[in-house]
Amino acid sequence: MTNILLPFALPDIGEEEIAEVNDALRSGWLTTGPKSKRFEQDFSAFIGEGAEAIAVNSATAGLHIALEAVGIGPGDEVITTPYTFTATAEVIRYLGADPVFVDIDPTTFNIDVDKIDKAITSRTKAIMPVHFAGLACDMDAILKTAKSKGLRVIEDAAHALPATYKKKLIGTLKSDVTVFSFYATKTITTGEGGMVVTRNPEIAKRCSMMRLHGISRDAFDRYTSTKPSWHYEVIAPGFKYNMTDIAASLGIHQLKKAWAFQKRRSEMAAYYDEAFRDLPLILPPKAPAGEVHAWHLYVIRLKEDVTVLRDRFIELMYEKGIGCSVHFIPLHLHPYWRDRYHLKPDDFPNAFRAYERVVSLPLYTKMTQKDQERVVSAVRDILQ
Repeated sequence: MTNILLPFALPDIGEEEIAEVNDALRSGWLTTGPKSKRFEQDFSAFIGEGAEAIAVNSATAGLHIALEAVGIGPGDEVITTPYTFTATAEVIRYLGADPVFVDIDPTTFNIDVDKIDKAITSRTKAIMPVHFAGLACDMDAILKTAKSKGLRVIEDAAHALPATYKKKLIGTLKSDVTVFSFYATKTITTGEGGMVVTRNPEIAKRCSMMRLHGISRDAFDRYTSTKPSWHYEVIAPGFKYNMTDIAASLGIHQLKKAWAFQKRRSEMAAYYDEAFRDLPLILPPKAPAGEVHAWHLYVIRLKEDVTVLRDRFIELMYEKGIGCSVHFIPLHLHPYWRDRYHLKPDDFPNAFRAYERVVSLPLYTKMTQKDQERVVSAVRDILQ
């Protein structure tokens, strides 16, 4: 390797976040407390339209309790995409249900809405679309199908803050639940963390309870009461999915920067587009006119006539000091999903073909202009 490695992703943490974390540490509230409440309130206001936000320790946890709250259980089926991280599907299995995979659109890498209807059976209870890389799925088609079949819709919006569909922010559509991720590589971060968003008060109540052992009251509410308030009831066997105040301290200030971060990521994506337009690459799709792409990822595809194979391309980028990744290894290629559901690579040909030639390039707000120029130079050197 000839250069100091430029990593694939880095969080953009400022002095405001550090000061808020210090304040949390000095306050004595390390677990779920006033910072978590404030972050939830701020997030509800950010999404708007009566959204209720429930902070959790990961988007995985959020998806799990969202599915549980809408009644998914043993023997049920949930339609989703194989072109995602395993968390999307594994939460379905947590509940004894089965994911039913539907291939992706070859341009957007989002679930192919024209194939959803054929995947619906008498066991189907929900659809879980994934907004790949920060580009919104065709939600009108998904919601129309769900309404006609009496199905729930839970959006995996781990990549999609802030993104829009038909001028509406993801999180404000007519789905039952939307779940966001604040993992270290995401568009805003709390290190580990996520947010469940819903406008259904019953779902919100169930998710709030199930994220903390299924007890009837938050620990924060009990411990800050001005009168004896030790009593609580266990309503259901819940989970340990609450967000800490330390994590929420990061989120409070990261959220304030969400639109500025999106603007910077959009500018960086446009720079890549211009720099690569003459190369044998398929560049990532843009959002429709007037819409917002969150640009969590910038995913290029090597064209068929490129002689260097994808794996070798990544090796050569690393030799030039550039960290890259692959989003994603489709789930049906992994041993668990492949063997449990007897899947073959060509069962989802669009997902498989995409996987063979995709590379995710560094795209994060701490990158400088020189960092991007390094990436561009490395890509051009390899492909020319």
